[in-house]
Amino acid sequence: MSLTIATPARDSSTSKRATSLGGAGLRAFANIAEAWELSIAEQLKLLGIASRSTYFKWRREREPRLPQDTLERLSYLLGIYKSLQILLPEARAADEWVRKPNSAPLFGGRSALERMLSGQVADLYVVRQYLDAERG
Repeated sequence: MSLTIATPARDSSTSKRATSLGGAGLRAFANIAEAWELSIAEQLKLLGIASRSTYFKWRREREPRLPQDTLERLSYLLGIYKSLQILLPEARAADEWVRKPNSAPLFGGRSALERMLSGQVADLYVVRQYLDAERG
């Protein structure tokens, strides 16, 4: 008697879409990192990447295969950037906001960047949620 285990068919269109989104997301993040004046260490921490070489390898590739965690982090970071551009239409003010101390209870006098640099994806989520609530 042979046992066959059925595995779900892998949807190649979903895989290709995630790959192309990863490349586009990393390119957009590189621009955000420049606008926010992020160090390489800060960029790695925000993206949850432990290896500098992996990060630079992904940045060189047109369509890198990124882990789901990195894609999620990119999504939150892009959303944070977009929300700031809407809330603070002057680009410089929007970009500087992430480093300024914030008296909102969520930040406790620290900057949003300090909160996001905890390394936890949940902190990116709460900053994104805070800005979305501010937008209304």
